[in-house]
Amino acid sequence: MLYENLLRYRSGRYFWWALALVAVCVGVFVTHGRAEPPNGGTWQGYTLGTIGALLIVWLTWLGIRKRSYSSTAGTVRGWTSAHVYLGTACLIIGSLHSAMQFGWNVHTFAYILMCLVIFSGFFGLYVYINHPRTLSDNRLGGSRESLFGELYDLNERGLTLGRQCSSEVQQGVTSSIERTAVGGGVWAQLSARDASLISVDGGKPVPHPDQQLAIDFVAHLIPRAEKAQEVVALEELLSVLCRRQTILRRLRKDIQLQGWMQIWLYVHVPMTIALIGALIVHIITTFFYW
Repeated sequence: MLYENLLRYRSGRYFWWALALVAVCVGVFVTHGRAEPPNGGTWQGYTLGTIGALLIVWLTWLGIRKRSYSSTAGTVRGWTSAHVYLGTACLIIGSLHSAMQFGWNVHTFAYILMCLVIFSGFFGLYVYINHPRTLSDNRLGGSRESLFGELYDLNERGLTLGRQCSSEVQQGVTSSIERTAVGGGVWAQLSARDASLISVDGGKPVPHPDQQLAIDFVAHLIPRAEKAQEVVALEELLSVLCRRQTILRRLRKDIQLQGWMQIWLYVHVPMTIALIGALIVHIITTFFYW
């Protein structure tokens, strides 16, 4: 809700600011005469470039403002709303500044970095608008800690029930629980990949995605059980394994959503730093060698 509200912050104040700024910049751009084609070296190009450079520097200040808890320079929500709209405007202003004339040089490199930063920001905005609600729904209003707590209890119940069954069942259930994998490397988290394993009858561990083999194994044994006590234990064990499967699905989804909410920053922030460096080189080379 926070990131939906920031787009409508103060009735979309910064949308109109950005729109007005773009309109001014387009007005500057169209003053190019026929004698000299539009490019970054005209007075219009310098003006647009200066506006774009100042805008980029201001946009990078958001990270500092978010950590300045005692600052009175506006709210973080307001700064973030302005960041979104003025960052979008920067894409248009930068394009007008370059007049879409590109080559194998630092100027084009700076433009490409700017585009990467802005589009990674678009992706981050999409993630932050959509994922928090999905994250909350997936947790059913609870927390990741509560999901892990329930998983721990289910593991203990599963191991206890397994000991009440045959050695074959006990070994399979124990292997399933002990070899369950949650999370993992970056790609495993982002893809919610299940790298769990299971070993049945003392055999070689095999992939155990979504805990389905253990569930099918126990369900297959219930009709074959000869004692009523064993049937009850197997049915309760099956219920535990199914609930455990549901919790593991939610945990992996939770980790996946949280990962996507953070991973884009590992592109956005370094690219922003690189952009500032390329912008400095662009400015220096423009004034001294252009």
